[in-house]
Amino acid sequence: MGFWLAKFVFLGPLLRLIWHPWIEGRENIPDDRPAILASNHLSFCDSFFLPLLMPRKVTFLAKSEYFTTPGLKGLVSRLFFSGVGQVPIDRSDKGASQAALDTGVRVLRAGQNNLLGIYPEGTRSPDGRLYRGKTGVARLALESGAVVVPCVMVNTDVIQPAGRLLPRLRPRPGVQIGKPLDFSRYEGMAGDRFVERSITDEIMYELMQLSGRDYVDRYAAEVKKAKGLDTGFGARERETGIAQAADAAQAAEAADRLPDSRAS
Repeated sequence: MGFWLAKFVFLGPLLRLIWHPWIEGRENIPDDRPAILASNHLSFCDSFFLPLLMPRKVTFLAKSEYFTTPGLKGLVSRLFFSGVGQVPIDRSDKGASQAALDTGVRVLRAGQNNLLGIYPEGTRSPDGRLYRGKTGVARLALESGAVVVPCVMVNTDVIQPAGRLLPRLRPRPGVQIGKPLDFSRYEGMAGDRFVERSITDEIMYELMQLSGRDYVDRYAAEVKKAKGLDTGFGARERETGIAQAADAAQAAEAADRLPDSRAS
C-alpha cells in the first residue's frame, strides 16, 4: 500500500511534474517471471526515479544507513524506504547481509512477476565510473531463478551529486533498460565463488556497454575509503592529503580494466 500511495499519490506525481523523467527499453522487463533490476548507482535519487518508472512494484535491498542516519536527511530517507517496504542490508554484519539476501530470494519467489532492485557496486560511484560488482546479485539470481535486467541511471549524478540535498531541475533524469540476462545454465551452482564472480562480471559488462561509462576493477567502497571519503547518506565528500598520497601510490598497481565480455 505504501508503495502505491507514494508512486501515484504523494511522491510520483510531483517527481513527474518537476523532472519529467524518461525511460528507454521498458519492453525488456519481463511480464511473466520475476526479475532482478541490477543498476549502476550514481546518486541518492536513483532509488526514487528507478521504481517510479517501472511498471510494477520494486523492492530494493537498501543499505542500512538509509534507515539509521540521524537528522532531517535521515528522517526523510527512513520514512521513504520504510514506507515502501524496502529491505535494509547491514554491510558490517555478514549474518545480517545473508539474511537480507534470503529476504530478497523470498521476495522474488513470492510472486510470478515480482521485481527486486539492487546496486551490484554496493555503494554510489565516487566519480561516475562503473566499479567492480559484488557477487550478491549473482547469488540472488542463482537461488531464485530470476532473470537479471541491467538498468542504467542517466543524469542523476548531475542533478543530485553527493552532498546535495535537493536535486537540480535539469537535465532530465532517465533510465535505460537492457535485455534480460538468463543464468539458468548455472542452475544448482549457487555458492560456487568462481561461477558467481563470472556471472557478476557479465552483469557489469552489460552495464558498462549500456552506460558507455569507464569500468574500474576495484570496489567503489575501497576507493572511497582510500580517498578518505565520507560515504554516509547526504555526506559531502572529503579527501585528505594522506588519502591523496595513498591513492597515488596505489594507482600503479590498480590499473583499470574491462570485465570479461561474457561468462562462458
